[in-house]
Amino acid sequence: MKAFSSPSNSSIITGFILLGFPCPKEGQILLFVLFFIIYILTLMGNASIICAVCYDKKLHSPMYLLLANFSFLEIWYVTSTVPNMLANFLSDTKVISFSGCFLQFYFFFSLGSTECFFLAVMAFDRYLAICRPLHYPSLMTGRLCNILVISCWVLGFLWFPVPIIIISQMSFCGSRIIDHFLCDPGPLLALTCVRNSLIEMTSSTLSSLLLFVPFFFIMGSYALVMRAVLRVPSAAGRRKAFSTCGSHLTVVSLFYGSVMVMYVSPTSEHAAGVQKLVTLFYSVVTPLLNPVIYSLRNRDMKHAMKKLLKM
Repeated sequence: MKAFSSPSNSSIITGFILLGFPCPKEGQILLFVLFFIIYILTLMGNASIICAVCYDKKLHSPMYLLLANFSFLEIWYVTSTVPNMLANFLSDTKVISFSGCFLQFYFFFSLGSTECFFLAVMAFDRYLAICRPLHYPSLMTGRLCNILVISCWVLGFLWFPVPIIIISQMSFCGSRIIDHFLCDPGPLLALTCVRNSLIEMTSSTLSSLLLFVPFFFIMGSYALVMRAVLRVPSAAGRRKAFSTCGSHLTVVSLFYGSVMVMYVSPTSEHAAGVQKLVTLFYSVVTPLLNPVIYSLRNRDMKHAMKKLLKM
């Protein structure tokens, strides 16, 4: 990795400054407390879903096994950003090392990529369960479920390393200040000495493919699900079918609605404040809400949660 250097190469800088949310010291402490509580609640909520699926044999089905893996992913996704953000609230320098910045960049985007693939696989599972109910047990076997889970993780972590490595080899000039709470491609590319349109186009293309291919797959799956549900003769049957899809559709809407604003064009001119708020929503708020959404809208999950609390 190349060190961060000034245009004259007279000095070598080995890190960046993450501004985060600039405010007086008292405000930084309040933000620390707020995000620490959010982080703990997120860990507890997602961990409770994993425990409920593990301990309740009724939930040992592909739908809930995918949900448990998704919750495991959310724990690591929020951990890739929040601990460093919490440390920055209490830091006077707010410096992140060069290698630390790009490691955060890699893990944050790899976990986000994995989430896109997981949401698509979960939509595929609902399509099979509702549109092919008689064949579902023979189609969505434990072996296929495991293959899909492993594929999501492998694809997610192989999607972005090449552009990240290339960006890390570039020279950075001028200010080393990143007006964000994490190492994001837009601010990083803005600090490079020479604007590289090929890298920007490659990053934008990979982001667009990652977002739109799973998104259209999800929408196509749910279009077929909707058509099948509307053919169900009983109102009770339609409500049950909708209830199994409602949670997932809500999560998809929250995640994609915010992510698409940011990463279709990583160098687009979003105001720094808007970037932070939107990134905060899908990287911190959504993982907090997901356990609530899945628990409140699913009768079996609510029952399993109650049993878990009584243990």
